[in-house]
Amino acid sequence: MCGTCGCGKGEVLIAGKRPQRFASSAPTRFRAVAKPSPASFKVEQVEQRLIHIERDLFAKNDALAAENRRLFATRDILALNLVSSPGSGKTTLLVRTLQLLKDKFPLAVIEGDQQTENDAERIRATGVRALQINTGKGCHLDASMIARALPQLELETGTLLFIENVGNLVCPAGFDLGEAAKVVVLSVTEGEDKPLKYPDMFRAARLMLLNKCDLLPYLNFEVELAISNARRVNPDIEIIQLSATSGAGMDEWLGWLHHASTHN
Repeated sequence: MCGTCGCGKGEVLIAGKRPQRFASSAPTRFRAVAKPSPASFKVEQVEQRLIHIERDLFAKNDALAAENRRLFATRDILALNLVSSPGSGKTTLLVRTLQLLKDKFPLAVIEGDQQTENDAERIRATGVRALQINTGKGCHLDASMIARALPQLELETGTLLFIENVGNLVCPAGFDLGEAAKVVVLSVTEGEDKPLKYPDMFRAARLMLLNKCDLLPYLNFEVELAISNARRVNPDIEIIQLSATSGAGMDEWLGWLHHASTHN
C-alpha cells in the first residue's frame, strides 16, 4: 500500500486480469506494524515504525524501477511517465501525439486508471498498442505494476513508451517507474498556483506541458505567473505551451520527443 496516503487496498488488474505475484531480485524488507495495546501505546513509537515502513516501501519500489530502467536501456526504449490532475486533457493530448507519430516510431502505451478501459480503448483506436492497468483504490502506478505489464507488451527495440499515470498530482511524484522522465500536464482550466500547491510533482518533472491554450481568450489565467510558479519550484523545468485540440505547439512537443529519443 502507499506509505503516504494508505491507498492500494483494492484489487490491481493488468489487461483485465489479476497479475501473478511479482518476484524481484531486490530484497523485500517490509515489516508489519503490530497494533499497540492501550497500555503501551506511544505515538512516537508508532510514528517511527510507520516512517520505517515507508522507507522500506520506497526502497523496494526504487529497486524495481532500476530493473525496469536497465531493461529499457538494453532495448533502447524511451519511457515517459505522463502525470497530471484529472481533466487536464492528458489522454486527448496523448491520442493526438500518437496520431502524429505512429508512422515515425514504434509506439506503445501503458494506461493507468482506477477503473475502466475507456482510455486504453481511445489509444487502441489510433492503431497503437495499449495495455490497461486498473489500480482499484490505488492512486498511482508503481514500478512493480510496470514490471508485470512489460512482458505482455513485447516491446521492440527503439519503442517510444508512454505511461499515462492515474490522474493525481500527489503520490505519482514519489514513485519512480523506471522512466526516463516525468512529463507533467497542467491545463489552463486549472490554476496558476498548481505548481506551488503540488511542488513535489513539478520538482520531479523534467517537462511541463501547459495544455488547452486555445481556451486562454475565454479564461482569466496568467500564463507567465504559472510558468514563474513552476520555475520557483523547479528552476530547470522545461515548458511547452500547446493545445491538443487546435494543434498549436504540437510541433515543439514532437521536437522535444525526437530529441529525447535520440539522446536517451
